[in-house]
Formats: sequence, structure tokens, C-alpha cells
Amino acid sequence: MGLDRACEQARDLTEYFPASSACGGAAHLHQIFGSIGTNEVFAFLSKKGSPSTAAPLSSCSPPPPSLKPKPPPHARAAMAALSAKTIQNAFLAQHHPRTRHGTRYPSDFCSLKTRGMHSFQECRLTVADSSAKWLNTTSTPWTSFNKQAISCNAAQGGSVVSSSEKVDFLKLQNGSDIRGVAVAGVEGEPVNLTEPATEAIAAAFAAWLLNKKEADGLRRLRISVGHDSRISAHKLQNAVTHGITAAGHDILQFGLASTPAMFNSTLTEDERNHLPVDGAIMITASHLPYNRNGLKFFTSDGGLNKADIKDILERASKIYEESAHGKLKEWEDASRGVVNSVDYMSIYASDLVQAVRKSAGDKDKPLEGLHIVVDAGNGAGGFFVDKVLKPLGAVTTGSQFLEPDGLFPNHIPNPEDKTAMKAITQAVLDNKADLGIIFDTDVDRSAAVDSSGREMNRNRLIALMAAIVLEEHPGTTVVTDSVTSDGLTVFIENKLGGKHHRFKRGYKNVIDEAIRLNSIGEESHLAMETSGHGALKENHWLDDGAYLMVKLLNKLAAARTLGSSIGSKVLTDLVEGLEEAAVTVEIRLKIDQNHADLKGGPFRDYGEAVLRHLENAIGKDPNLHKAPKNYEGVRVSGYGGWFLLRLSLHDPVLPLNIEAPSNDDAIKLGLAVLAAVNEFSALDVTALNKFVQQ
Repeated sequence: MGLDRACEQARDLTEYFPASSACGGAAHLHQIFGSIGTNEVFAFLSKKGSPSTAAPLSSCSPPPPSLKPKPPPHARAAMAALSAKTIQNAFLAQHHPRTRHGTRYPSDFCSLKTRGMHSFQECRLTVADSSAKWLNTTSTPWTSFNKQAISCNAAQGGSVVSSSEKVDFLKLQNGSDIRGVAVAGVEGEPVNLTEPATEAIAAAFAAWLLNKKEADGLRRLRISVGHDSRISAHKLQNAVTHGITAAGHDILQFGLASTPAMFNSTLTEDERNHLPVDGAIMITASHLPYNRNGLKFFTSDGGLNKADIKDILERASKIYEESAHGKLKEWEDASRGVVNSVDYMSIYASDLVQAVRKSAGDKDKPLEGLHIVVDAGNGAGGFFVDKVLKPLGAVTTGSQFLEPDGLFPNHIPNPEDKTAMKAITQAVLDNKADLGIIFDTDVDRSAAVDSSGREMNRNRLIALMAAIVLEEHPGTTVVTDSVTSDGLTVFIENKLGGKHHRFKRGYKNVIDEAIRLNSIGEESHLAMETSGHGALKENHWLDDGAYLMVKLLNKLAAARTLGSSIGSKVLTDLVEGLEEAAVTVEIRLKIDQNHADLKGGPFRDYGEAVLRHLENAIGKDPNLHKAPKNYEGVRVSGYGGWFLLRLSLHDPVLPLNIEAPSNDDAIKLGLAVLAAVNEFSALDVTALNKFVQQ
């Protein structure tokens, strides 16, 4: 990695400091960089006239030993010895707020700027006392961009993408997404989603997209890029920008954004903001740990599928290899693309606001008097408070974790996580709110909590959405993933009069199945996973967590317009009669890929053999009955409940889901599985043994 990345690395430091004081911010930076061998994170030097709101690290009591300021002659830059990423001299200037319409600037905006810069000995890096979010400097402002900017005296690198690091691109595929390790520091997890690799992937996406657009005669594409709150977000966004613009295409940088908004940018008609785009790239790894990151791709037809991702990664591997040997002459000949910065989240949020107003008869503030709290989990969902709920008149006090922080210090931003759901439930109860809303990191998943603290996630959220959709489209088919409950089937089909089509795990599988059913004449308007992914036909089959919550707000707004003051009870009443199991268990049975039983073969073959054996064994037990329609694994009912054993989509794991009316019944189901799979010695059944012996 060359020094041409220094500016991006510096920018990473400035965006997401969650602490509320200078000391907290400095410690947070040390937490990020200390784990990868940095002994000196900041050099704090004296300079007269420093901002009164800034506090030098020396004011922290006591500062960590590795953060103590050194005498000026021995001071060094912000980061040291980070694999040729050293920032020799960094300054940050915070200028005018970014406007809705953004600013046009050249793609090499981070090149060396020296005008107005003080010498290194005069510079003083401090952390703002007010929020510890910005690095401040007494350096003279040098930029005219309506965005924060970094200036550094690191030399610009040579050719785009060029790197001697080996990358196995196909290993970055995670179904219809790309996932990898982007931040060093976690033992056993070497970085494989590097900036050169990301540049190559971005360029490959542009080449793939250009092939798709050949019939339209396009030669110059317009592609948008956004990211969630991860600490590697900015460096990867700039890598994407380099890859796209070096190939001669234009790019729109949205900054902090949601995954659904990125897809929407391929549909929005707004030429003043350079929209719609031909394709969109979202930088996210959903709820995975802070060191991970990834890429999602969209066209106006929706998200790309597995075959598309494989194609792009194969192209990226070729681009990466040829670039390393200086063979990309066509890139050298291409005129560089133009970069535009656009506040697209305001445009996207405005559409959500209008949808709620429309449902309430165009009333300007249809949520007035309702108290709604949001938990964004320090991801990208904080916009929902200021840009959606407040314009609609809702009271939002008590909302929490709205500030982006890629280390996710409060809880995992995951609507399936028990700690996360406990946090939003407590916020609802503490603030006596009418409704609580929680998002995952990139806002493509969500869940809710009613005023009594009752969670609306998993089966219950699907039931709620099914009730809303079936009011609008009587008799429609609801497509779900494979781990939904028998009680949900009874609720959809017997109470709501719809049809439940239980399919496979994986949100893309569920969405694609709903699209397929429509194509053969079976009407479906809702595709939803227990994870919180939910897509509606009316919303272009996009799994949009914010749009799901808007559907709930529509019900609240409509009831409010009619004079009802029952708050979230209007939602709770919709799921009345849903049968829910008393005991719900998930146990993961891992396959040892190095075990002799596998004979060097793939874990999938071994897993399939386990499932076949279980299926045969179940047929001999009169107390157990295989599901008549099942598309994944082995699903069996018995003892008043059911179990499903399936093979994970990507990992050497067989997840076992059990639901039963009592713990004893759940144990009986577990024993039936254990008896069938116990002879497979490469399968770790420790957790299952522990469960049945309780």
C-alpha cells in the first residue's frame, strides 16, 4: 500500500469518535491503533492560540503511557509504522456543512496541498472537547470544498490498484455480497479486503455494468458509493472512487448512507443531483465485528446475485494481476471520471416522510403527540430521527446510539441480538414511549417494540407485516425463510386468509422466490426473513428496514388521523392470535473439516450425508412427521413442536432450530436428532448433548 493512501487513513480518524471528551476520544483512538502495534498515536505539540474548546492529551489524567506527549524534537505524526501508511503531516479543517446538492470536485482531491499549512513543529493535533469527534488544528483553512478535508505531505502513489500483495478474490464472496477483513489487529484474521483489492473490485463492477449497458450505447457510467459507520469505511470509499474514476467513469459519494438508499439512487429521477445512477455500491458488513467490511452492488433491477458477484470477482482478479505488472494501458489512456458529493440521505428520507403523510390524508404532522424512540446501534440509522420522525411531528426524546461509531461500543446493531433488543425495550419503558424502533448497521433490517415492551421481531414482525399487507392485498402469498414457526403458518393462513410459502434461508433467496412466484401467476407482495430483512413488491422488492418501519408508522398515522389515541396498540392488535412456542432453541453443530471422515472432501458433502441419514431415521419414528413441503434441510413436527436441521449457506455448520410447547418436549425433539447424527464423528454434538441432558 503506497503513501497515496495517507489522506484516506487520516480521514478515517476524523469521522467516528464516539467519546464525549478529549480524553475519551484519545483513548478511543488508542483502542483502534494500539492493537496493531502503534506505540505513539498522537504527538501533541505546543502552539499559541489553540481553540479554547480543544484539550491536549496531556490534560487527561492519567494518560495511557503510550499516549504521553513527547518533546517536540522527537515528535512524529499521527500514526507510525503502519505498513507504509505513515501520515507524515496531517491537518484537518472543518468547513461549511455539506449541502443537499453536494459539491463537484476532482477525483484526486486528496493530493498534496501546501498553501496555508504551518510547519510540523507548529502544528498541534487536538481532540475536540465537545464531542471528541473532530481532530482540530490551528492550520489555516486551505480547501474550498463543502466537506471536511485532509491535507498531508505524503507523496502521491503511482498507478491505481498496483500492489504486490496476493489476494484470493473468490474467497471474498459471501453469497450475493462481498465480505472480508479490512482492519488488522484481530489474531488469526489477516486483512484481505485491502484498498488495492477494493479498487480492482470497483473497476470490475464498472466493467461488468458497462457490459450490461452496451445495448443503451453507454460508454461513461455514473455510479454511487456510500458506507455505514465502520472505521474502515472512508479508506474503502476512496478506494472505490479511485477504481471507478481511473476507469473513466463518474462517481457520486454519498458518505454515511443506508443500503436501501443506495439501491434507491438507481431509481431516483433528479438530474440536478446527477440521479439516477447506473449502479450503486454500498460499503458494509452488516452486524459483523468492527474489523470486517464488505461491498454490496445494485442496479435498477435490484441487488446482484451470486453468479454476478463471482463474475465481478473473477474480473477483479484479472485487473489486479495485470495492474501489478503494469499492463492496464487502457486505464492510462482513459480520461479520469469526475467525483460529486451528494447528500442523498436527505432525498431518500424525504420520500419516506411523504409516504407517511400520504397515508394520513396528506396531514403535515401525522405523528404529532406520539413518542417514538430509535436505537441505531451506532450504525447508519440515526438519520431516521431527525430526517423522518421529527418532520412528522413525533417526540423522539430517549432515542439512543444515533451517532455513528464503527466499534459499536453499546451493543451489536442486530435486531436478532438479545442485548440489542433489551436495550431498545428498556428505552421504550424508561421513556414511556409509544413505540421503539431498532435498525441494524446499514438499515436493511429492523424490528420494533410496543409501548408495553413487547418485542416485534422474528416471527412476530413477519406476522405484523403480513397482517398489514393482507389488508391491502387479500389472499396474497407471504414468502419467508425456512426457520419460521408453525404458529406463523396457522396465523397467516387461518386468521389472515393468506398463503404461507416457507422457503430457504437467505434474504436474496426469499426475495427471488417471491419474484418467481409472481412471474408464474401466484401473487406475492411480501418476502421476509426472521432476521429482519423484509421486502415488498410496492417497494421494488428492496429489503429496506426503514421502509418496513414506515409501514408501521402508516398504521399509527392513519389511526391518529381518525382520532385514535391508543398508540402502538393498533399494531399489537394486528398480531392477536399468533401462537408462539414457549421454548425456542438454536444449536449449531460444527463440522470438523480436518477430520478423517471427510476424506479431504468438501464439508457440504458431509453435511448432506448427515441430513440424508436423519431423514431416513425420522421415517421410522411414529411420533415424528416430515413436513409435506420443505425446501431446505430436514423439517419435522412432533411432540407439539418442530425442528429443522439444515446446512449453513456458507459455513461448515448444521444449525438446529427447535420450537416446542415445553422444555421436556424440546428435549424429546433434540434426542431424536442426537440419536440419528451421533455416529457422525466429524460433527461436534457437544452443545446438543448439553441441551438434552439438562
